Amino acid sequence: MKSCQQQENLGSGGQEGKCERNPDPGTRQGHDHGLGREVERLGHGRIFERMRAGGIIPNTDPAWAEVWEIVNQTIALSAKLNSSGNVDDIRAILSEILGQSIDPSTTVLAPFSTNFGKHTTIGKNVFINHGCSFLDLGGITIEDDVLIGPKVSLITENHPVDPAKRKSLDLARIVIKKNAWIGAGAIILPGVTVGKNAIVAAGAVVNKDVADNTIVAGVPAKKIKKIN
Repeated sequence: MKSCQQQENLGSGGQEGKCERNPDPGTRQGHDHGLGREVERLGHGRIFERMRAGGIIPNTDPAWAEVWEIVNQTIALSAKLNSSGNVDDIRAILSEILGQSIDPSTTVLAPFSTNFGKHTTIGKNVFINHGCSFLDLGGITIEDDVLIGPKVSLITENHPVDPAKRKSLDLARIVIKKNAWIGAGAIILPGVTVGKNAIVAAGAVVNKDVADNTIVAGVPAKKIKKIN
């Protein structure tokens, strides 16, 4: 589950590089001092709310049992989804995994994988090509008319750099805004928002926000040009 820390970008495959992601008021802002207050406000038992709020979830938290119960359900349903050869059946099974009714205008091709599912929201007229992987404990929002190419990874989960705390999770939401296009094999790291009409080139690793109507490419992704 390795991905991008605020100061050190480890990436899903252990890639190193500096993370320049912009603070997101809904996820990362006030990370160190605000997290304690947020955990206290939400209570130790309300683990799903704390995950969606972002920040550190200790691996010693007793509420992890609730998470694993859903993970096991998702594993079983995912096997069923990925053995289906019908896009309508895939949509129905994915609706069960996500806990939301996916609009008939949205198409998802198998194989598709998610480690949790309940923290992903998918809009209308979305196309998700085969081989995509969503690690969504921190929350994924995909707005209407989004195109996602094959083998794209959306990763909301990271681990602390401190070796003593590394088995804990550090979470931050990903948002893909309306009419964005994520190219084949791109990796979107925690806390990133991809703007309206933006394009992420194939193979890019995105560790900071992408502005509306902007094309980014590379590792780490950098602005190539504006769209009109």
